[in-house]
Amino acid sequence: MTTRTARLAWPAAVLAVAVAALLSLAVGTRAIPPSAVLDALLHGGGSPDALVVRSLRLPRTEVGLTAGAALGLAGATLQGVTRNPLADPGILGLSQGAAAGVVLAITLGLANGFSGYVPYAFAGAVAAACLVYAIAARGRGGASPVKLALAGTAFSAMTAGGTTVALTSSSATLDQFRFWQVGALSGRDADTVVRMLPFLCAGAVLVLVCARGLDALALGDETARALGHRVHLVRGSAALGATLLTAAAVAAAGPIAFVGLAVPHLARRLVRGGHRAVLPLSALLGAALLVAADVAGRVVRAPAEVPAGVMTALVGVPVLVVLVRRRGAVS
Repeated sequence: MTTRTARLAWPAAVLAVAVAALLSLAVGTRAIPPSAVLDALLHGGGSPDALVVRSLRLPRTEVGLTAGAALGLAGATLQGVTRNPLADPGILGLSQGAAAGVVLAITLGLANGFSGYVPYAFAGAVAAACLVYAIAARGRGGASPVKLALAGTAFSAMTAGGTTVALTSSSATLDQFRFWQVGALSGRDADTVVRMLPFLCAGAVLVLVCARGLDALALGDETARALGHRVHLVRGSAALGATLLTAAAVAAAGPIAFVGLAVPHLARRLVRGGHRAVLPLSALLGAALLVAADVAGRVVRAPAEVPAGVMTALVGVPVLVVLVRRRGAVS
């Protein structure tokens, strides 16, 4: 990577976000020219194109941008917290915790529709993170990266089993849950974005404040302590911030795979400067990737749609294979 490449990474990432957002507003079953999209955003109007842009595609795009940014930011943070290049936002059991919250809400008749799922999915993800951290913190050494990963994996397996039992016991619950579980942006409204924003802002502030500490953790716990960092406080605060980010994104868009895994690696290849540069760039790239995946899903089987979660998985699996083969990431 050259200094020129690093300098160009930021405007390129911003441009990618802008292009992805414009395509998201213009592409679909009803193709709308970019000029009509801009006119609808700037001047409103009551034409069919303007109504489609403002009432259907704009909230969908906003959810994609915010959820993608949150997943990219959370992925970069969790890879720093666990010192594991294959870590993603599901490593602490967050996705399975959110899924359990949604299943419980549907089973008890507490929520109906994507906006209604948000608080329950969020509560499930936060509860999962707290439980996993409490388990990993027991014993000598506290919540070490290895113990966090093992506790998260064990919790995910246990929770997935319980969720499956609940779903197979009720066909009505399964019918509602499967539309959320696939991971998609369609059907979301402006209220979904409003419910996400407080948690996204709080999570983003926490992880950005911990950026220097994450750089120190990369050198090892003993070195980080020698540099004056309180290791457990840094790791706990960063994990809490990543939990808030992931919980809000998963609650709104469902369990989107591989955005949090792939994006931080691309960000590290493009810029230097440690987490102070990697974190915000990961947010931009995550937003662009998720919205672009959603747009691609509308095109590949038009007029039908492939959910964004499926498209990100199709991109993420080859990335995972490359990481394992070229970098020995599992060693």
